[in-house]
Amino acid sequence: MLLYAGRRRQEVTAGVDQVHNYYEHLVLDRITLTNERARIDVDFLSDVACVALNRLPPRYVRHDVDLTFFMSPVELKEMHDKVEDAVKQAIDYVTSRDALREAAEMAGEPQD
Repeated sequence: MLLYAGRRRQEVTAGVDQVHNYYEHLVLDRITLTNERARIDVDFLSDVACVALNRLPPRYVRHDVDLTFFMSPVELKEMHDKVEDAVKQAIDYVTSRDALREAAEMAGEPQD
């Protein structure tokens, strides 16, 4: 527990709350920008975000500027392209799973 050495527990917890995956904001923004359903269906948005984020490498930062400051414009574009591809694939995947579930319900098949 090196995080707690010489600090009060609440001070460490407050600092750790700032740590996040840089891709989370990019993915959520991209989903809501490109998909109407995601703007009104929180479950769909959450499912797509989870699938997309699992297709991307984690990039944990405390402040977004920590990552972007040290990246070239080419690297930033590559990162945004990866987000775009991951979101598109995730939307296709979640939409197809929804269609399969609906078809099974209409056929009277039991759900998991």
